[in-house]
Amino acid sequence: MALSNGTRGSPDCALEYQPGRQGAYARQFLTGFQGYLQCDGYVGYREVPDATLVGCWAHARRYFVEALQTLPPAARDGPSAIRDGLEFCNAIFRIERDLRDVSAADRHTARHARSRPVLARFAQWLRRQKRHSLPQSPLGKAVTYCLNQWKPLTRFLEDGRLEVDNNRSERAIKPFVTGRKNWLFANTPRGAQASAITVSLIQTAKENGLEPRAYLQYLFEQLPQRDLSNAASWADCLPWSPTLRPTSELLPIRQPLKNSEHTRIPTARWGLFDAYGGMETFGVFPRPTRRAVAQVCGRARFDRG
Repeated sequence: MALSNGTRGSPDCALEYQPGRQGAYARQFLTGFQGYLQCDGYVGYREVPDATLVGCWAHARRYFVEALQTLPPAARDGPSAIRDGLEFCNAIFRIERDLRDVSAADRHTARHARSRPVLARFAQWLRRQKRHSLPQSPLGKAVTYCLNQWKPLTRFLEDGRLEVDNNRSERAIKPFVTGRKNWLFANTPRGAQASAITVSLIQTAKENGLEPRAYLQYLFEQLPQRDLSNAASWADCLPWSPTLRPTSELLPIRQPLKNSEHTRIPTARWGLFDAYGGMETFGVFPRPTRRAVAQVCGRARFDRG
């Protein structure tokens, strides 16, 4: 299941079923894309042409967290090489928390002033540890991942609009993972496509501050009265529509996500319901997720699996 998130200023979420998570499917999903592609170290993402890979520091940090768990409980809080590596990752995230509400230009400047020195020290530390740690040890695996992904991991310095992780897409796909035993009835490709449509609407409603159940009921009441062959006739039903307002208690509005220059356009996560891997993109995308969700809202019916 491929998941794509839009910007915080105009958030949307679209899922698309694919029969696998090979690089060919990522290339197909991102046909025509040009720009930054944020992902983990999965080699399949390298097959996306015209994409500049951006690493995910959450994945890098996770290697050190998992390595720390292999130590005896009494040694986990004490000084160790694993703890040192984890602290470097934590330092990057602490800086990002301080820069969360600043403009992209200020973030870019601050990252060079504050994050770049941390990265320089971390790179030296990684090279030293590589000489002294076993490649297949938990620490060795963490060090190897960071060194192999170093160029993508440091690419967030190039643009203040880039993220240091793709946690937002991880959170958005989580309902599919935690509820996978509830989707056993959708055990065919058509069922997966129907599930993707439904979850796209639910997640997009959440991203735009709408109560999902009420929003779905609103759609079921409104769409039969619209000309679905004419997109303009149902454009006001889209979750991000400025004209969408609560007409009754059936459509309560929650506080929408805060607008920010720090946008993500769009994000995607790959897998078959519970597989691992993820990516975010920022760049020129001729098939934006706004259009994908609009097509979802314009469907006259849902296919059953």
